[in-house]
Amino acid sequence: MPLVTLFEDLQDAPAVRGFLHTPDTADGRGLVLTHGAGSNCNAPLLVAVAEAFCAAGVTVLRCDLPFRQARPHGPPFPAMAAQDRAGLARAVRVLGERLSSKVFLGGHSYGGRQSTMLAAEAPDLAAGLLLLSYPLHPPRRPADLRTAHFPKLVTPALFVHGTRDPFGSVDEMRAALASIGGAHEMVVVEGAGHDLGGKGSHARVAERVLEVLRTFGAA
Repeated sequence: MPLVTLFEDLQDAPAVRGFLHTPDTADGRGLVLTHGAGSNCNAPLLVAVAEAFCAAGVTVLRCDLPFRQARPHGPPFPAMAAQDRAGLARAVRVLGERLSSKVFLGGHSYGGRQSTMLAAEAPDLAAGLLLLSYPLHPPRRPADLRTAHFPKLVTPALFVHGTRDPFGSVDEMRAALASIGGAHEMVVVEGAGHDLGGKGSHARVAERVLEVLRTFGAA
């Protein structure tokens, strides 16, 4: 499939850097997809999801968050989270300018968390959310929930979570999602950890996500 590097650098807005997956027959919809705290937009899970959506006619922008643009390795700085969200907002607008229909927003772990926080702040920005392994709490710290913004989240959201994810059990996720104000659903991946599977399984996860999204009304 065509794969190009997209770079937009404006003085008054975060840069948008990543890869644009363009379908042979595009349906006008788009998906901005970003990565976790320890990774980048070339993570195998993101590549698999992008390829599956592209094959289904969705244009996908797989992009690096501003913190990863600033340095190639290391976790994000908490003080930079607002800038990461600004980068995501810019990416949604950049992709939307190229398309004729809805743009969805998604991410793995930290990228998904920032996507939900952005959607809570700007509910009309994206048509829906795809959250891969939402980091409900740090491992072994179940009391430190990252859910304060959930009641303000009204954008339709699909959560994909493994049964062996140390950032939150399936039961903990179900309890937390009950506080979300908008439509939401969770796909459970049996035996998967925070990366949603090992070698060769990411494509199966991506296909399952597409299947559920079709019934959820977003794909």
